[in-house]
Amino acid sequence: MNVGTHGRAMAELAALLADGTRAGICVALLDGRAWTAGELARRTGVAPSTASDHLNRLVRGGLLVEERQGRHRYLRLAGPSVAQLIEDLAGHAPSAPTPTGSLRATNATAALAYARTCYDHLAGRLGVLMYDALLADGRLDRASGLTLTADGWAWLTGLGVPVDELRATRRPLVRDCLDWTERRPHLAGALGAALCRRFTDLGWITRGGGRSIRLTATGRPALATALAIPEHTLTPQSPPQPTGGRA
Repeated sequence: MNVGTHGRAMAELAALLADGTRAGICVALLDGRAWTAGELARRTGVAPSTASDHLNRLVRGGLLVEERQGRHRYLRLAGPSVAQLIEDLAGHAPSAPTPTGSLRATNATAALAYARTCYDHLAGRLGVLMYDALLADGRLDRASGLTLTADGWAWLTGLGVPVDELRATRRPLVRDCLDWTERRPHLAGALGAALCRRFTDLGWITRGGGRSIRLTATGRPALATALAIPEHTLTPQSPPQPTGGRA
């Protein structure tokens, strides 16, 4: 691909995400689930016909894929690489202002900042804590690029993660992903996805509202032990009080 062609392709991709509604659709789909066109219209506050036009552009541009079941049209991000792109762009965007709405909105924002899904892996403060703990304990190593160490493989086996599947995956095993709320890396790649699934299967984490993730009562001490970190570091911080609006 010559420079001119490559530049035009980049410009076309940037134009897809230069619209606030289309960008909002992609951010909503970072929860890893498929949404109907109607749900995405309501989430972004536009008419169904307007949402449909935006969704068609995102599908044609390769950022979304669609499935049809009866009368319903379901859409999801085209894959982990697209999710990484969206999260990386969000990480480079200006910091969001302190919430000024209702207490419910403030709590929802705080919940997302504490723990959420970034497509299929953990993000937010919890995701960053896990990434840092694995590095500190020698289960991940960055000496020559991010790698999973022998101690890391043994740790995964002890957790019951299917390591044979991880060894055989064609997806990058370990990647870091710039977290848009913490502005530091969290763990992505096949390993990040496998740990998110395993913690869910163990009952340590559960979905909250939207993309948010909650640690369960049994999950907090169990995860602290697994990561070799003090349990109190996993306690969510109290959200700032809203400065306007009604609770």
